[in-house]
Amino acid sequence: MVNKNGVKAEAATASGGGDVASGGVASGGGGAASGFSGTKIFTWFMVLALLGVWSSVAVVWLDLVDYDNVIGKLSAYDADGDGDFDVEDAKVLLGKCIFNDDLFVTSTVNVALIQLIAHFYDILFFISAKKKKPKLLNAFEKTIKAEIDAAEKLRKKGKVEEAVRAFDTLVQQYPQSPRCRYGKALAEDDLAEKMRSNDMLQKALSTYKEASELPNAMPDLIKATLKKRAERQQFLGRMRGALATLEKLVQIFSEDVALKNDLGVAHLLIGDNKSAKRVYEEVLAIAPSNGFAKVHYGFILKSENKIAESIPFLRDGLESGDPGTDDGRFYFHLGDALQRMGDDSAYKWYERGHQRGHFASVWQRSLYNVDGLKAQPWWTPKDTGYMDLIKTLERNWRTIRDEALSVMDKTTGLFVPEEENLREKGEWGQFTLWQQGKKAGESCHSVPKTCGLLERYTEATGCKRGQIKFSVMQPGTHVWPHTGPTNCRLRMHLGLVIPKTGCKIRCTNDTRAWEEGKVLIFDDSFEHEVWQDADSYRLIFIVDVWHPELTQYQRQTLSPI
Repeated sequence: MVNKNGVKAEAATASGGGDVASGGVASGGGGAASGFSGTKIFTWFMVLALLGVWSSVAVVWLDLVDYDNVIGKLSAYDADGDGDFDVEDAKVLLGKCIFNDDLFVTSTVNVALIQLIAHFYDILFFISAKKKKPKLLNAFEKTIKAEIDAAEKLRKKGKVEEAVRAFDTLVQQYPQSPRCRYGKALAEDDLAEKMRSNDMLQKALSTYKEASELPNAMPDLIKATLKKRAERQQFLGRMRGALATLEKLVQIFSEDVALKNDLGVAHLLIGDNKSAKRVYEEVLAIAPSNGFAKVHYGFILKSENKIAESIPFLRDGLESGDPGTDDGRFYFHLGDALQRMGDDSAYKWYERGHQRGHFASVWQRSLYNVDGLKAQPWWTPKDTGYMDLIKTLERNWRTIRDEALSVMDKTTGLFVPEEENLREKGEWGQFTLWQQGKKAGESCHSVPKTCGLLERYTEATGCKRGQIKFSVMQPGTHVWPHTGPTNCRLRMHLGLVIPKTGCKIRCTNDTRAWEEGKVLIFDDSFEHEVWQDADSYRLIFIVDVWHPELTQYQRQTLSPI
């Protein structure tokens, strides 16, 4: 799974690979068919002893981790489609074991398997105490449970084509059964994933909808069905459809705070911060300690530039440890808000974000990264390997400068104010030529020589995670400490018009100045800050390039930023 925020659980492996005891439980053939022999008693004594030891370890382990996070990860093994991970699902996962009322019966159980069983058994015990298993079958469906289970077993085993046919047969036999139709939707969903077919997934979406609208559908089934439908709509990029589904869910289950939180996220995904804010205000009115609502509400306040107001919500939400709060974006924005308020505790939160695996370091806080790339704040031309591009920029800097000056007049409308809310004060204008690896409209028509110089350097013009632009900064401007979004690019600054004093840039703890006709190179995924305290404007040319260690395949397949 992509999510880097949760607990990583790994099954132990047995070093010797042997069984716990070779005497074992009799497996059908001769001697002592009933009762326990001395060997059997010894075997079960060893098994139960080992289970006891590992159960104790697991209990300690469970005390150290986020229960809900662990449970959320186990839901990936929800084989029977009932909305949670339970003993029935564990049967499938553990395969070799048969769960009886009191004992685990097995013929060949090794140490590694016992460890795994113990972990799951303790987690299952916790789950059973924490929440009730969803009730998906209505009164009639209980009479055909065996048929439903048989079809579900096919799906659990990955025989999705057969499962679709089996559930389709059940739907034809029992057209008013919500559980049969829900099973069909799950099987179609699984088949869509196997086939990588959006058409099949669309079919599953329709079946989910049908299941939720049938009479006599159990409330838990309606909830599970519509949640799954909303999730898959979002997967297809149908954000407004997902929003409508979640709105219906909240209307039906008006007391379910988790569903309201999901609805808030759906509003955020379509850029409707105002509606999301209203949803989280409703949540916090009835559940004032809800950490998920707090971090999202704080995030919205900060996006509204209500910096001081955002801090307690972001901080309290992160400190709650609630599911969904351990996200690098919230550490990022809390630290940024604290920095803007002059509070050095920002670095405590950056450090915590780093320890949680969200940031490469306290200084390098980009969130969209490729692991393993060389990481240093300042680069030399030789380091980059892009010597030809750099020489071209430096040899032709006057041509580039003159074209920039020719369009810098405010009446042209080409330079627009920086829109990322990075300034504490002052004026900062930008004129973009390339964005996300594509030309920005007709911008090159105004500076044809500059664009002509760059055309053959695909490390720059094809950088989908960067920009090429002119940047003019007026006296009295200060840019807050900030980091770029990705470690996949390097940023080149070519000095065009640089006042003799008063202009400087800090990257990590190293501060430098621009020179006319010279390229300054840094990795903007590291924290950097800019001051313009000169008596006249500063003009530079910014060229982002792919990180030199990225492969050609990565450059082609990485998503634009």
